[in-house]
Amino acid sequence: MDHSPAPSGSGAPAVDHDANALSVVKRFLDGEAAAMEGNGNQPLEPRIEDGVKVFDMTVDMIKHRIDAQKEPLDALGFNGTWPGPRLEVVEGDTVRAIFRNNLDETTGIHFHGQELPNAMDGVPHITQDPIKPGESFTYEFTARTTGSHMYHSHHNATDQVGRGLLGAFIVQPRDEGQRYASLYNVSQDIVWISNDSLGGFTINGRGFPATAPIVATLGDTIAIRFMNEGNMMHPWHLHGMPMRVVARDGYPLAGAEFRCDTLGVNPGERWDAIIECSAVGAWAFHCHILPHAEGRDGMFGMVTALVVQEPATARARAGDATLATAGPVRTAAASAGSTALACRVPTA
Repeated sequence: MDHSPAPSGSGAPAVDHDANALSVVKRFLDGEAAAMEGNGNQPLEPRIEDGVKVFDMTVDMIKHRIDAQKEPLDALGFNGTWPGPRLEVVEGDTVRAIFRNNLDETTGIHFHGQELPNAMDGVPHITQDPIKPGESFTYEFTARTTGSHMYHSHHNATDQVGRGLLGAFIVQPRDEGQRYASLYNVSQDIVWISNDSLGGFTINGRGFPATAPIVATLGDTIAIRFMNEGNMMHPWHLHGMPMRVVARDGYPLAGAEFRCDTLGVNPGERWDAIIECSAVGAWAFHCHILPHAEGRDGMFGMVTALVVQEPATARARAGDATLATAGPVRTAAASAGSTALACRVPTA
């Protein structure tokens, strides 16, 4: 597909933009994300050894698809996926992460945003020797810095992180009353990792139309943890309702909280936003650097949607095992007659 801007003037080639744009939107709303195999960012349950939370990790060469039609890419992943597993612990936990290097090159892993013992900081030639092919390194530390953090390669990182060696590391506050489920009555806690190297502009390792929609019910409150593992700033824009930004780099903003509909996230930053799902419909959610999201053949890359359903629709989906994963979602536009939105949308 051609993602270059549409040329102007009489010499421009004939492009059926409407047909191409409708085609990719239909793929998205028909549930392409749910049909993809090897989704990353899945929770990994640790082993418990003498009270220590142990995560067994591999660093792998993988084949990864950005969407259902593009050829698989030669990528990298933790435990076979890009992004790697979502690692979640509680403030004060002792964490032991054992990384076995299955690559044909050296690597090293950094827990980005954590206050770590120097020997556990994961920068080869500074705090440790590189992890050689076939060898392992064990990172052990106490999780002290709460909030939204990341883990990624810190060795040949432009290449290795760009090819998929990245993942989310969440440290929940020890006080349950300070967690988002209690503090804001959040029903979904969503990790959103952006990258802009291998495969172009991606959200959690996929490009539109294979990005997963966020499916919620009218009146729900959701949290989104934006994490930028790429090389560019991305301003995330939500249609239809504002975001309440409550934390930066894991640190609560408290009296400095603010509302916005477009939030710029720089490389390495994490921003947490709370969204009150106040209007029914399929609301576009995308990077507002437009060449990262739309071209001559319609939308691509850093685009998804927040799909807010009427409570009756949500109850019907929850009551049917098939509909719960790929049931029809009829938005206001669909009811008005748009075939593009009379669609099948997977749950997030």
